[in-house]
Amino acid sequence: MTDYVADVESRHDGLRLDRFLAEAVPEFSRSRLKALIKAGAVQSVAGGLIIAAEDPRRGVRAGERYRISPPEPLAAVPQPEDIALDILFEDEHLLLVNKMAGMAVHPAPGSWTGTLVNALLHHCRGDLPGIGGVERPGIVHRLDKDTTGVLAVAKTEVAHRGLTALFADHDIERTYLALTRGAPRPRAGTIKGDIARSPHDRKKMAVVDDGEGRSAITHYTTLEAWGEISRADPRPAAALVRCQLETGRTHQIRLHLAHIGHSLVGDPVYGRHRGIKAHGQGPAFDHATDMARRLTRQALHAASLAFRHPVTGARVSAEVPPPEDFGRVLAALRGL
Repeated sequence: MTDYVADVESRHDGLRLDRFLAEAVPEFSRSRLKALIKAGAVQSVAGGLIIAAEDPRRGVRAGERYRISPPEPLAAVPQPEDIALDILFEDEHLLLVNKMAGMAVHPAPGSWTGTLVNALLHHCRGDLPGIGGVERPGIVHRLDKDTTGVLAVAKTEVAHRGLTALFADHDIERTYLALTRGAPRPRAGTIKGDIARSPHDRKKMAVVDDGEGRSAITHYTTLEAWGEISRADPRPAAALVRCQLETGRTHQIRLHLAHIGHSLVGDPVYGRHRGIKAHGQGPAFDHATDMARRLTRQALHAASLAFRHPVTGARVSAEVPPPEDFGRVLAALRGL
């Protein structure tokens, strides 16, 4: 795209950078300019020296020159990308894939490329007759970007309709493994709590009781528990919890477990602390807590998925163990 140059005149002296640019380059909105500044697409140019201006609040001075270099626009339709996929099952109608951590399912702000949809478009090229008349994989359910595990994808219209009906009727078996801070009490139970967008942070979800949320039900069983929070507090310091979803709301497991006081190890959104709370219990536990602190994402893994094939009627299932980073923490805890 074309670069834009704006010179600061005396009448602009002291204005915020984003406001100055909005006046000097009316082709861009102020909000768009803020985003470009933060993305490093605006440079201060002086005497051949080019410095990225990354603070939209900075005051400009007369005589300064700024250059805007907007990135090339992305295609409105996701493009195929040659990204390796761990395919667990595939036929002409659907496939099951083991999604890796760090991979978003759909293109979205911050993840326009490198998504599962981009990878599937490449993998299924020429083999997607279209979902709703458009060549695209049918994503019926999702996993958070940093949640790993089994995900089902429809390749045909009939499979998409069938999978959608199975999920709507709760006729799919979904099992997740979660590492939690502390262990839930009782060791097995059901968490019920309506979920809605948080009124305080639009990037988060919240358990609500005002009638505005959607019904959410999570069944859980504590499989293993380790250590003690401290010598004075003998409650388990960490646990491996199996969760089965009756519903499938955004961030449901992460939010429900945090709601009962047992956030996921490594969760940067719903956990106040990312590691395990435990002190003074010897080198083995120190190693386990260190492994937990190193985890850079929530310890949540979609371990298995099973359902009746919406076209053939055959039972389809897949089960995968947790990935390496999750496994390191689990091994350290099991070594106590």
